[in-house]
Amino acid sequence: MADPLSVQATMVPKEQIQLDFKDGSGHFVLMVRREGTAAGSGLLDGAQIVEFGRHDIIPGVAGDPSGYLVATKGEGNVAYIKWTVRAVFLPAKDGKPQINDNGFWEVVSGTGAFKGLKGAGTLHIKAANPTDRIFILDGQMVPQAN
Repeated sequence: MADPLSVQATMVPKEQIQLDFKDGSGHFVLMVRREGTAAGSGLLDGAQIVEFGRHDIIPGVAGDPSGYLVATKGEGNVAYIKWTVRAVFLPAKDGKPQINDNGFWEVVSGTGAFKGLKGAGTLHIKAANPTDRIFILDGQMVPQAN
């Protein structure tokens, strides 16, 4: 039986590498490792989350962020989650482009209590401030059958 999942984590950058295109487009590719703690309901509530992400963005136009989340909850219990997002810029009330990051996630493997874990759902990324991002995961997870 699938268990509902609804968690969010404020992800704080720990390492970054950025490629800035020098063509006037503002295009950049950011490789980032961020860390946070998931809070909410479901199997990942309380898990430590590490993002390994690649954010390919043309500000004001669009982008294609993707990567992996590594969720650790207790000794040896690790879930590897692949995610993909489409960034779309829409005009805000002030007329300036506002980013909308919406996509999906899926469990690709796990260890310990997360061995055999299956799951998928939606992912939304929102800015907490200029550097931190809030990852919001909703969906379903099915633990390994005993």
